[in-house]
Amino acid sequence: MFLGISKSGIKGIAALIVTLLVISYGARASTGIIMPLLIVGDIFAIVYYNRFTQWSYILKMIPWTMAGVLLGVFYGYSINEESFRIGMAIIILISVIVMYYWDLQKNKKVPTHWSFAGLLGITAGFTTMIGNLAGAFANIYFLAQKLPKNEFIGTAAWLFFIINIFKLPFHILVWETINLNSIKISLTLIPVLLLGLLVGINLVKKIKENTYRKIILFFTALGAVIIFFN
Repeated sequence: MFLGISKSGIKGIAALIVTLLVISYGARASTGIIMPLLIVGDIFAIVYYNRFTQWSYILKMIPWTMAGVLLGVFYGYSINEESFRIGMAIIILISVIVMYYWDLQKNKKVPTHWSFAGLLGITAGFTTMIGNLAGAFANIYFLAQKLPKNEFIGTAAWLFFIINIFKLPFHILVWETINLNSIKISLTLIPVLLLGLLVGINLVKKIKENTYRKIILFFTALGAVIIFFN
C-alpha cells in the first residue's frame, strides 16, 4: 500500500517501506521481493504522468545513477550494513536541512553544474542497489531543480523505471535475490500495491504545489530518521 502511494506521487516514504520489508523478510531477501513491485509501480506512474516528463533532467542523472548501481553490485554486497545505514541516514538528513535552508532564501539559484547531478546520481545508484533507497537523493535533485508537482512525479517515474530495469539482471544473476520464491511473494502483494497507486493519485490531486514540496522534504527527513534508528 505504501509503495503504491509512493509511486503515484507521495515521494519520500521509501525508507518506511524498505524497513517494513526488512523486518518481514530480512535485508537481502527483501531487495529481491520488492524489485517486481517497484517495476509495476513505475509502469503505472509513467503511463499516468508521462506527459509531464522532463527528459533533460533524466539524461543528466541516468549515466551517473547507472555507474552508482555498478558500484553497488560489485562493492555493496560485502559492505558493513550498519555503517552504510548510519552514513546514508546522516547524508540524507544533512541534504534535507540544506534544502530547507535554501527554500528560505529569497535569492534562489538552481544548481546546474554537472557535479551536482553526478554526486547525487552516483549516490542514488549505489543506495538503490544496496537497499532500494535512492528516492531520497533523487527527491533532493528534483526539488533543487524546482520542478512542479506533476513534472517531479513524471520525471522521477521514468528515471526509476529505467534504473530498476537496469538492476534486474544483477538481482537475478549476480546476487540471486530474485527467484521463484521471491516472485511468489511479490505476486501476492501486487493487488494491494495497485490499491495504493489509486489512493496516491487521489491524494496528489488534493495537495497544492507549495504544500507538496514541504511534504516531500518532511517524508525524506522522516525516512532518514527511520533508517538511522532501525
